[in-house]
Amino acid sequence: MNEVKASMAGSVWKIVVAEGNEVNEGEDVAILESMKMEIPIPAETTGTVKEWKVSEGDFVNEGDVIAIIE
Repeated sequence: MNEVKASMAGSVWKIVVAEGNEVNEGEDVAILESMKMEIPIPAETTGTVKEWKVSEGDFVNEGDVIAIIE
């Protein structure tokens, strides 16, 4: 199990992959918006998105877990 964490504080602008989808290491899984900039959040490991801990529009702080990949 691997946790995908927010790299900075911001709003979850877009969730790119759905629960149950497979992702490769380095593939973007979500995009944060902070100060009118879009910040892609990549998967740190290859696996399947087991659970999203956030929804689009949610505010997250740096280090918050946003998804679980198995």
